[in-house]
Amino acid sequence: MLGSAVLLWGWSRGSHGTFRRYMAGGVCKSTTKLNGKVVVITGANAGIGKETARDLAQRGARVIIACRDMAKGEAAAREIRAETRNQQVIVKKLDLADTKSIREFAENFLAEEKALHILINNAGVMLCPYSKTADGFEMHLGVNHLGHFLLTFLLLECLKQSAPARIVNVSSLAHHAGRIRFHDLQGEKCYNWGLAYCHSKLANVLFTRELARRLQGTGVTANSLHPGSVHSELVRHSSLMTLLWKIFYFFLKTPREGAQTSVYCAVAEELESVTGQYFRWAEVLDLLWWGRRVQLRCFWGVRIRGVGKVRL
Repeated sequence: MLGSAVLLWGWSRGSHGTFRRYMAGGVCKSTTKLNGKVVVITGANAGIGKETARDLAQRGARVIIACRDMAKGEAAAREIRAETRNQQVIVKKLDLADTKSIREFAENFLAEEKALHILINNAGVMLCPYSKTADGFEMHLGVNHLGHFLLTFLLLECLKQSAPARIVNVSSLAHHAGRIRFHDLQGEKCYNWGLAYCHSKLANVLFTRELARRLQGTGVTANSLHPGSVHSELVRHSSLMTLLWKIFYFFLKTPREGAQTSVYCAVAEELESVTGQYFRWAEVLDLLWWGRRVQLRCFWGVRIRGVGKVRL
């Protein structure tokens, strides 16, 4: 009886470990060093953004944590500097819900930095009650997509001058449930906080695809990715999802595990000339277009009118 119990315990432990490794996904094994490289990561004060910053700082990069909460950003930077012994981890104020803040961040960055080699558009919100940004955009669309759209173009010339350079946009598998609702982009007629997140993540994928096309021949690549289901603060706006995340934490990735695809897209040598793709770990996934190329081109113009004049 005791022997059977020991065998069952051993089998359970082995199965537990195997399943956990499967859920964790791959680990970026690239040994690329980033000494002398400048990296901007939005929302890197917590979650997968913070773990991405930690990894790239460990590789020697000058990492700029661009975030709204400066206190959390400074705490994250101190922790990363102490662990990596890289003192080139700094924090800059960036509120993606306010185009004035985005323009101020870009202006200060361009005045202080000589180059930008990697831009990781990581920050995001999820399941927010209906609200709008300072400029009147629905919060998911404004923060997750339009804010990053504007930031990218304000820094684009610097990226081109620093080539080879990479733009990494964190999206989600949830983009498959999204639609670009031209008749109700701000969700004023019909709003669902779950679908609003999906719509914004679809916009990220479409943006990446068209941006890559427009950047051909510049030495700047653009790719998007699905980080997996990660145990993070992203669900903080929903009490139900927060509870479910706690109950089913075993099925979720840790922030460090969730950051691996971002790190892979940022540093992997084999991706030097790969652009316009959508990744889940190291796997390129097919995009379900359903005729969205027309939507993509139309939405490009809508974005520009929405965020104001940008240099294309």
